[in-house]
Amino acid sequence: MVRSSQRLHPVRTPAAVRPAATVLLLRDSAEPANPGIEVLMTRRSMTASFAPGAYVFPGGGIDAADAQSHGQSTRRATQSDLHLTQAIAAIRESFEELGILLARRADGSHLGTAQIAALDRQAPFAAQCATQGLTLSGAEVFVLAHWITDRDLPRRFDVPFLVARMPEGQEPVADETEQFEPVWVRPADALARHAAGDFFIIFPTARTLERLQAFASVDELLNACAVSDEPLFTSCPRAGLLNGHESRHMEHEAPFGELALVSPHGQIVHELAWQTQRPVPLLKNVQRLTAPNPGFMTGPGTNSYLVGDPMSGHIAIDPGPDIPEHIERLWRAAGGDIRAIVCTHSHPDHSPGAARLQALCAEKPPILGLPSAPTSRENSRFTPERALADGERLVLQGQDGATHTLQVVHTPGHAANHLCLLLEEDGLLFSGDHILNGSTTVIDPPDGHMGDYLDSLDKLDRLCAQHGVEFILPAHGYVLGDLRRTADSPSAPEHGGARAAIAHLKAHRLAREAKVVRAMQHQPEGTMDDWVKLAYDDVPERLWPVAKRSLLAHVERLQSLGGFNL
Repeated sequence: MVRSSQRLHPVRTPAAVRPAATVLLLRDSAEPANPGIEVLMTRRSMTASFAPGAYVFPGGGIDAADAQSHGQSTRRATQSDLHLTQAIAAIRESFEELGILLARRADGSHLGTAQIAALDRQAPFAAQCATQGLTLSGAEVFVLAHWITDRDLPRRFDVPFLVARMPEGQEPVADETEQFEPVWVRPADALARHAAGDFFIIFPTARTLERLQAFASVDELLNACAVSDEPLFTSCPRAGLLNGHESRHMEHEAPFGELALVSPHGQIVHELAWQTQRPVPLLKNVQRLTAPNPGFMTGPGTNSYLVGDPMSGHIAIDPGPDIPEHIERLWRAAGGDIRAIVCTHSHPDHSPGAARLQALCAEKPPILGLPSAPTSRENSRFTPERALADGERLVLQGQDGATHTLQVVHTPGHAANHLCLLLEEDGLLFSGDHILNGSTTVIDPPDGHMGDYLDSLDKLDRLCAQHGVEFILPAHGYVLGDLRRTADSPSAPEHGGARAAIAHLKAHRLAREAKVVRAMQHQPEGTMDDWVKLAYDDVPERLWPVAKRSLLAHVERLQSLGGFNL
């Protein structure tokens, strides 16, 4: 858990969330040559207090009467009380806003548009339906997604995005008070019009439309939602700045963890655009400076980190390549006070800058790490001034009595001499190249070893559980973090943070290994070139030469396990 004393921004309490519900009314395209799903959208009033002028799906707040109307609705056996209440609220809102009535007569038929027009949209909904002999179609409404409004907004909602098939014989008629201009639109067309600037939609709407594109028909979508009767995804996005402009991100997107670390309470203050000129403060005691070495293998560049404060001095992690201007910026960011230089491993984008950084410092801080193994490549030779021991602690005593303790964790796999560092007081894991954001690290034998890599992931998971680690600071890419279960996110995993990222990464590696097994079984006499085409068929062909190195690591691991027959 990050100490509040090290946060960059003061604690603020986001606005309370209000329960609401919205529904995507769907139909299959009537064009045989152009099949797909169409969704009903409508434009909000320009004077609305939330998202004025935006095209939305019908919906609104949940009333007490909605929860009291269960007896007037059909219900699936797996449909919870909460989901039924939400479905009834969505049915009511569709009627009030667009004159669409998801309810059936005793013979199973729907009312037509003319019959609905004779009803009073302002009268009590459930009582009016009972008078008409209608049963609400709650069982025909499914949960697609669960959204919680971003923490920075003054009006916030906890809202399921529900889906239902549009009743036959009904046409939408907007209430001309809250909603205007109902329109049927394909998700892809809505997104294209939004990008062109003539169809304004807000972030959750856009992301939901993107997900709809994966389904070829209404039946396919409803069947997917019916599998577990739970949301297919849940999100409470976070916002930062990208070149000075607001930029919102969901949990699975690369910047989310960094925003959770830097501005957990929703302030839109953190710039996400990569640059190499200035250090990026992540906490009061953690800065990141990215080296100007972007590329195919390094992403935006190698991240160098400084841990410490003006009183404690700093420990520099991964000074990076020997680029003079980068090393000088790193030295200046530390105020010239660097007490130790730690290299997570010996690869040429991590350790060569150590000697130049040491030379700039008046007190000549020691260069620490693990010596490269005999298996390392020629350009990855590295000998530290002192070898670190697994479990060793590097301690800085800082201002206001703060202590900054980095625990050394030997994590072979990407390289035999790879190590990670755990900032114990703040629950941060500096992962070097063992865990990256946006890609998986290459395991390149003989210095790389897949079995050691997976074992090191398990070791890190245990350590993260012990210390409650929430964030991983990789050598390439943004900070990694995951949403924990809170009042804002009741559907999040029981444990998130670093452990969720590690579990995802291990599952990805094992899934890849299963594809390797299938490739080898399919072509038992095949070569590495044959197998990479099958095992990495989801990876661009230009990356196969690199992928073959990890493929070899998987093959060696499978052979070491024994009993594997081609």
